[in-house]
Amino acid sequence: MKSLLFTFVLFIGYSSVAQIQLLGVVDFKKIEGNKNVLIVDVRTPYEYNSGHIQGAINIDYYATDFKTQLSKLDHTLPIYIYCHSGVRSAKAAHTLKDLNFMKIYDLDGGIVAWKKAGYRTVK
Repeated sequence: MKSLLFTFVLFIGYSSVAQIQLLGVVDFKKIEGNKNVLIVDVRTPYEYNSGHIQGAINIDYYATDFKTQLSKLDHTLPIYIYCHSGVRSAKAAHTLKDLNFMKIYDLDGGIVAWKKAGYRTVK
């Protein structure tokens, strides 16, 4: 009985661990316009203003209060994150994981891959 209880507790513990999933542009594109997710662009405001994915909010990875801004986001919604090429968003995804966000999706190749696939951005 103890063994069964231990296995159950272990399973519950592992099933609630946050996961970061790397998505290609085709899968990332599927969430565009979805009001039940958060799309976060972690580039600088200048980069964001030069063109971003529709519906994305900007939280600058280099801002001194970056982690604080992320922590204020709705933890119940899936977070879709991207940057220029994928480096900053990968680091930001780990920060989200540390902040106990459960559903984190990172755009593989960033906005560069998005544009290369022919998808549009908005200003």
